[in-house]
Amino acid sequence: MTRLLSLPPKIAFNHIAATCRWFGTLAIAVLFLRPALGDDRPNVLLIIADDLNCAIGSYGDPNAITPNLDALADRGLVFDRAYCQQAVCNPSRSSFLTGLRPNTVGVDDLRKGFRETAPNGDSLVTLPQHIKNHGYYCQDIGKIFHNMGDTQDRQSWSMDEVFHAGTHAADTVHSNTPVALRARKIKKAPVTETLDVPDTAYRDGQISRLAASVIRDYPRDSAPFFLGVGFWRPHLPFVAPKKYWDLYDPNQISAPVLNNQPTDVPEIAMHISKEVRSYDGIPKQADLPPEIQQHLRHGYYASISFLDAQVGLILRALEGSGHQDNTIVAFVSDHGFHIGEKTLWGKTSNFELDARVPLIIADPRTDQTGQRTNCLTELVDLYPTLASLAGIANDLPDNLEGTNVASLLKDPDQTLKQAAFTQHQHPFYASRKSWIAWGYSVRTADWRYTQWRSISDNALIAEELYDHRSDSTEKQNVFDQFPDVVKRLSPILTSHFQL
Repeated sequence: MTRLLSLPPKIAFNHIAATCRWFGTLAIAVLFLRPALGDDRPNVLLIIADDLNCAIGSYGDPNAITPNLDALADRGLVFDRAYCQQAVCNPSRSSFLTGLRPNTVGVDDLRKGFRETAPNGDSLVTLPQHIKNHGYYCQDIGKIFHNMGDTQDRQSWSMDEVFHAGTHAADTVHSNTPVALRARKIKKAPVTETLDVPDTAYRDGQISRLAASVIRDYPRDSAPFFLGVGFWRPHLPFVAPKKYWDLYDPNQISAPVLNNQPTDVPEIAMHISKEVRSYDGIPKQADLPPEIQQHLRHGYYASISFLDAQVGLILRALEGSGHQDNTIVAFVSDHGFHIGEKTLWGKTSNFELDARVPLIIADPRTDQTGQRTNCLTELVDLYPTLASLAGIANDLPDNLEGTNVASLLKDPDQTLKQAAFTQHQHPFYASRKSWIAWGYSVRTADWRYTQWRSISDNALIAEELYDHRSDSTEKQNVFDQFPDVVKRLSPILTSHFQL
């Protein structure tokens, strides 16, 4: 019962009722409730998207229809140079939720659990756990930690997670239709669905409604809350109700800015887009025909608009609840994603489009609304930053590897970091014994420099350098043209990754 002790008055029984509605069960629970603290510390609402690159209107994307995220950006700070530490779900989430870099936390694949791999993992204090330890009511609705295996982290929350487990392929109308009634037999799931169904046909529609009910019912005179809302979109498969597909004319969705491999790129920097090829309707080896590419890009944007609508539902609930003026809202994605750029589909690279993520933080107590910052930021910074904004940073764990960048909300023009670091192994979607190399990448204000190192003997296999002053899409590897830049960045990279 200890993990239920921080459940605030009134919310317990309202939440049970909401949960029962969603799961179609009846439950009777007796909970021991602690008295409300009645303090004025801010609530924290952390919203995490899955596989979302910066295809949002407020980031200048020419296609995205994202009015709710754009409105959040208008009242918050947009981080234009935020980067994940590894561009795949489990390693990225394990990193920023523990405040440790991938090599420290020891999670480099989809199966490992940070409690088993990190130094003193059993006693490791995660971001929500630190907040809970300071008297917050902490709840997880959706995919916050990873979804494969037993991903619940009961130490982190005031009550067990919901909508947190399962495969992405299972979140389809096809997979939730009885086998005998399915229109076709396929091995995994369709790569897209465009069906005239309600939002609640998919997990994200259910997640948003439960989260909204928790916010609406939360007592204003109770302890502050930390609510983690983890959406499953726009991760493959690209499924969304038809009305979100209908927002777009597929013929008007722009083609990738760069639809061929970068000039002089080392082959090891590329991959075969294995993830998308695992779904029905996609060639397993051949190039994707133009019509399939267009359809997939349409599906990605439809999924983003579906996600945006769910974010809007939650933000409207926050506004109507009376909590908005005392709630910090942070929106972030675990990593980026390619939809045809450089001929790539998916994540698992060190390129800018995979490493860069959207990050928006809105704190109603600050005057810096509708602002942007070019300060380099890493997802590993999220832990100390949110703790600082919540006023509970005085006793942070000593082992955190991120930087508190909360001061950017008051002065977004500061330079707090000189570099951001990302890493990835090759090939990712293969057994560990098949991994050939690790790619280590450093992003500065003007450059991205990457080294590929052999796993067997740490030998330098290949190098990449991209000049972001004139080449934001990384269309040409200019490693041979700027030896002075390589000479300057190489020791920064090798020192950081202890190579």
